Amino acid sequence: MNQFLPEGMRMHTAENQAALHSVDAMREAMADGTILEARAVLCDHAHNLMVQLPCMRGWIPREEGALGITEGTTRDIALIARAGKPVCFQIQRIETDASGEPVAILSRRAVQQACWNHYLSLCRPGDIIPAVVTHLERFGAFVDIGCGIPSLLPIDMISVSRIAHPRDRFHVGMQIRVIVRQIEPGRLYLTHRELLGTWEENAALFSVGQTVAGMVRSIEPYGIFVELTPNLAGLAEPCEDVRAGQCASVYIKAILPEKMKIKLSLIDAFQTDDPPAPMHYFIQDTHIDRWRYTPSVSSRVIETVFSPEHSIS
Repeated sequence: MNQFLPEGMRMHTAENQAALHSVDAMREAMADGTILEARAVLCDHAHNLMVQLPCMRGWIPREEGALGITEGTTRDIALIARAGKPVCFQIQRIETDASGEPVAILSRRAVQQACWNHYLSLCRPGDIIPAVVTHLERFGAFVDIGCGIPSLLPIDMISVSRIAHPRDRFHVGMQIRVIVRQIEPGRLYLTHRELLGTWEENAALFSVGQTVAGMVRSIEPYGIFVELTPNLAGLAEPCEDVRAGQCASVYIKAILPEKMKIKLSLIDAFQTDDPPAPMHYFIQDTHIDRWRYTPSVSSRVIETVFSPEHSIS
């Protein structure tokens, strides 16, 4: 099992809770170098993190709060933003305060360094890894790819179907899978759209004559693009009073693999505040070398080749 999970995925496990339940158990975890997780409840004026532990107080000193803090390559907002959220750590030492109570001194930086050295730096282009969405911006989604180490998933790498904002696909805290696209020292570049299936795989979910639900993604002079799945959209005739972002009921008139087209007829469009649906992943493996989106009968070729040449050491 991958021990370098995104933060939040370890905290409620039986193993983690057992290691934190007593001073003796924590001393054993310290001796073993076990990675643990608990909630940071406070970030003080010096940007030290206080961690909520069942049997004692825990502190992560600022310089141990994240990779790059001491060097200045990581800003202190990375520590401030952890207040109220899970943090992973190893126990550096257990001290006794002035009142004789035990205090655990913790390091999140050490865990992140181990995560990079023994997990992320060993990844190859095409490897599929777990991630958790931590922040959404118009240009992409920031994700935790292990022990709080962040990476950016650009908006054009999220799905084949275009979206206006990553919140159209994700919400903060959502557990997803991502593919390593390129590797540079200290950084992974990610993609996601290949996991959501080829044109044929998505089109096979539908049949001519069905009326199905979709999402209006764009309005053009020649028609309305309606997303049927994150990697499949069809075109309906122009219609007044339809807006991007609305849900739509559409009738499927034709499915044309050689042209990669789905012809639709718009039945109705309406507003909804439903959150993004969970992702359906067509690829369950942990690595892929190549992915071709377009059908073999199509003259167009849209594909991704994951090559070791995209690793820069």
